[in-house]
Amino acid sequence: MSQSHSLAQPLEWGHGPRTFEVFLEPTCPFSVRAFNKLNALLEQVGDDKITVKIRLQSQPWHLFSGVIVRCILAASTLPDGRNAARKVLQAVADHREEFEFTDHCSGPNMNATPQEIIARIEKYSGITLAEAFARPALQAEIKWHCKYARQNGIHVSPTFMVNGLVQADLGSGDDISVWAERLLA
Repeated sequence: MSQSHSLAQPLEWGHGPRTFEVFLEPTCPFSVRAFNKLNALLEQVGDDKITVKIRLQSQPWHLFSGVIVRCILAASTLPDGRNAARKVLQAVADHREEFEFTDHCSGPNMNATPQEIIARIEKYSGITLAEAFARPALQAEIKWHCKYARQNGIHVSPTFMVNGLVQADLGSGDDISVWAERLLA
C-alpha cells in the first residue's frame, strides 16, 4: 500500500531489500520493549541489508493511544519528520507511565486532558507539536496506519512482519539475534 497521499515522512530506517515492519502502540510495555531494540537491530544486521518500518497500532484499551499516535504522526509532518517522530516515540517510551492509566482505567491520568498529554510529549521530546497536531489533513495519515494494519490482519501490538508476511511467532521478548536470523533467512 502506497503512502503517496501523505503529508508525513514514512517512519522508516535503513535501505536494505529485506523489510521488517513493526506494529506498535506507543504506551504498550511490550511495544516499548520492541521499539527500544530497533536501533540495535539495524546496527547488528546493517542498514544496507534491512529496512525497518514502524506502523502505529492505536488500541482503545490504552486510553490516550489516539492522542499519542496523532502526536507521533504530527511530528512526522515537521522538518526532519521521521527523526522528530522517533524522538516523540522515544519520549513516550522513556516516560510511559505518564501517558498510561493504572489498570487501563484509573489513576492520575483520569484528570489529564489531551492538551496536557501533548504538553508532556513536547516537554520530554523537545518537539513542538500543538500546531501540527491540529491539522485536519493529518487524519488521512492516521487512517492509513489503521487500514494498513487491518488489511494485514493485525489487531494487537507489537506485531511483526517480515517481507510482507506476519510473523506470529516473533515477539518483543525475543533476542535481536532471533529477529536478525528471520530477516536474513
